[in-house]
Amino acid sequence: MKVVGLLGGVASGKSLVARQLCDLGAGLLDGDRAGHEVLRLPEVERLVRKRWGDAVFAADGHVDRRALAQVVFAPPPDGPRELEHLERITHPKITNRLREQAATLAAAGMSVAVLDAPVMLKAGWNEFCDSIVFVDASREVRQARAQQRGWSQEDFAAREAAQESLDVKRRLADTIIDNSGSTSDTRAQVERLWQSLVG
Repeated sequence: MKVVGLLGGVASGKSLVARQLCDLGAGLLDGDRAGHEVLRLPEVERLVRKRWGDAVFAADGHVDRRALAQVVFAPPPDGPRELEHLERITHPKITNRLREQAATLAAAGMSVAVLDAPVMLKAGWNEFCDSIVFVDASREVRQARAQQRGWSQEDFAAREAAQESLDVKRRLADTIIDNSGSTSDTRAQVERLWQSLVG
């Protein structure tokens, strides 16, 4: 099974490209979903509570991701230090989940899987990948999309600052998909990529 890793800036459209690849027959390795699942593990909740207290928990007793994000994406020096602590707790467990997902897809006879994980490089998950695709969109387009998700300019800037630079991501890519136009423009590029993957 070939694993294709998606890189791009915040709100560049990696999830759109992942969905389009899945529509064509790829399996999905979803880093975000794995991260959400890991945050609900009792041992992770215990460590999160020990570090940040009840303030980052919702009324249902589970981690409030928005409250936790305000802590770990706070300005330096506190934000980056707290994010690093959270990643030490969660990344090994997310890695295990992604490996399990990949094994399940491969066993089911899937020929291509797409890895959509915002912190892929930071976590070293690019080592699972046979090829890397960079999803490109201008900063203005990405900021507008982030605003539609309810993010402030500060949220956008903090999340962007917590990731590797776009230049680093672009240099690592085997393929670049321009997602600053229409979804059908993107789809045409994704279909060409798919043909190169499956022949």
